[in-house]
Amino acid sequence: MIKSIIFDFGDVFINLDKKATANLLNTELLKNRDVDIEEINKTYEVGKLTTEAFLNFYSDIFTETTRADLKNAWNAILQDFPTYRLEFIKKLKTEYDFKLILLSNTNALHIEWIKNKVPFYEEFKSCFDAFYLSHEIHLRKPDTEIFDFVLQENSLEPQETLFIDDTKANTDTAKALGIHVWNNNPEKEDVIDLFRHKKELF
Repeated sequence: MIKSIIFDFGDVFINLDKKATANLLNTELLKNRDVDIEEINKTYEVGKLTTEAFLNFYSDIFTETTRADLKNAWNAILQDFPTYRLEFIKKLKTEYDFKLILLSNTNALHIEWIKNKVPFYEEFKSCFDAFYLSHEIHLRKPDTEIFDFVLQENSLEPQETLFIDDTKANTDTAKALGIHVWNNNPEKEDVIDLFRHKKELF
C-alpha cells in the first residue's frame, strides 16, 4: 500500500521544452571546449557554482550575447504550469492521507523564474510535506544518494513509496532501491491520471 508519493517537478507539473535553450543559442560555440559543459551545468544544478560564476562562464563563450539574453535562453526550457495540476495536488493534500514530497533537479535561475512567473507557486509548494530542490540540498537525480537522503529524512519505506518522474534514469535508480515508480511520458500521460495509470498500487 502506497503511503508516500515523491513527485518530480518538470514535465510532471510544469511543462518543459527541453530543446528551447539550444535553439536560442549558437551551440556550435560549445564544441571543442576544454571543459565539460554538462559537468558545469550539473555543478550549478547542485548549488556548487554561483549564478554569477555560471553566467560568467557562458558569457565568456557567447561573447555577443547579453547576460539578460543568456538568462532568457537558459530559462526558455520552462513553459506553462496548468492550474488543473495545482488543483490535483491540492486535492491529494486535502482528501487523502499520503505524505507528499517534491524532488527536483532545479537550479537557482530556474526557480527564480518560476517564482516570478507562476503566481500560485507558494500555494503549490505548501501542498508538500517536503520540498527538495537539487541546488538547495546539493544532491541530484539520478544519483542514489539523493534517494537515500529523502528516504531517511522522511522515514519512508521504499515498498510504501511511489516516485513519479519523466526521466527513465531517475526512475531506474529509485526502482533499484525498491521504490515503486511511474516513468511518465509527458507527451501522452498526465500526472492527474495517477490513479488510472498506477491503479494496481492503490
